[in-house]
Amino acid sequence: MPRSALEVPVQLEKLSILEEDGSVDEELMPDLDADLQRQVHRTMLLSRRFDERLLTLQKQGRIGTFAPAIGQEAAQIGAASVLQEQDWMVPSYRDSAASIWRGTPLWGLILYDAGWNEGAMPPEGQRDLPIAVPVASQIPHAAGLAYAAKLRESDEIAMVFFGDGATSEGDFHEAINFAAVQQLPVIFACQNNQYAISTPLELQTASQTLAHKAVAYGVPGLRVDGNDFFAVHVAFAEAAQRARQGEGPTLIETLTYRLSVHTTADDPSVYRDDQEVRQWQEKEPIYRLQRFLIERAVISEDDVEKLEEQIKKQIEDAWQKAEQKMKSMDELEPMFECLWNESPSYLNEQAEQFLSQRDAGQSDASSDASAASSDQKDETNDSKKGDENG
Repeated sequence: MPRSALEVPVQLEKLSILEEDGSVDEELMPDLDADLQRQVHRTMLLSRRFDERLLTLQKQGRIGTFAPAIGQEAAQIGAASVLQEQDWMVPSYRDSAASIWRGTPLWGLILYDAGWNEGAMPPEGQRDLPIAVPVASQIPHAAGLAYAAKLRESDEIAMVFFGDGATSEGDFHEAINFAAVQQLPVIFACQNNQYAISTPLELQTASQTLAHKAVAYGVPGLRVDGNDFFAVHVAFAEAAQRARQGEGPTLIETLTYRLSVHTTADDPSVYRDDQEVRQWQEKEPIYRLQRFLIERAVISEDDVEKLEEQIKKQIEDAWQKAEQKMKSMDELEPMFECLWNESPSYLNEQAEQFLSQRDAGQSDASSDASAASSDQKDETNDSKKGDENG
């Protein structure tokens, strides 16, 4: 059989609308009302300030390790802004901006970062899955949700967030292949922030772009400027429309940059230089959008100042509420419950031993406190007697 060329239909595009200087391509601009634009700006700024406060709280030892979304706010909110109430959002560990947009309370995110699983529970009726930490493990879940939606013939779609590093995992390839074969209503939202922890993109893949991954699976692929809210919104709105019309999945690569640490256990100065960070800071999403909105008189500089004060108070209120909840959630018994229909004997023994040690410790602490109080009273009485004798 002679060799012949295979004709592979490939149509990949790169989309950007809002430039770094605040100018836009008017022909590509989406028709978004002023209130929505103000809401987007507010949520992006809230997410940024919230992450900054969490970094301080983590350094103080008040919360544990977490992954800031600093620099990726437009990539997340631009995508999540196209979702409707009945749709599913499947986040990874860095998607707090999207979660805030969807309605997850700040105190819940703080609670989760402080080590309480209860904080990962989405509010009642909010169709978000809990935060997924293992890389790429959430991607098949989104395909499953979309499969269920298709079987029910509903108009629901699913959107799953993941990073560039996740495209090196088998979960990603299995999920997108299954979604393509079954023509599922799911959007694969890849945030390419240039690094899988410390591994740069060129050491992860030989593909020219991550959007090229779509070609092998026969689905539309698109690369979009992830620091451009309008471009992200347009790209995901088109993908959502395709999904709702039964035209299957889409892979969108949002090209962005992680301006902060991978997690608070990371030191990015070891693997990237300051010049690279400065170059990306000039492209960062919030002030790019802010300049545009001010120039178009959608907001004013005074509005921004007032907003900063409102956000500062909102974050402080969330921290106070999270602190109160942490103080009230000191019961340890539930860690042994709801694991088995009938608890095995060894688990019952562990629970009994643990709780008895805890009770003994509390008893000792109570005794010490009582003794200290008694000693203090004796010292006070002795002092009074001395004063009377004097």
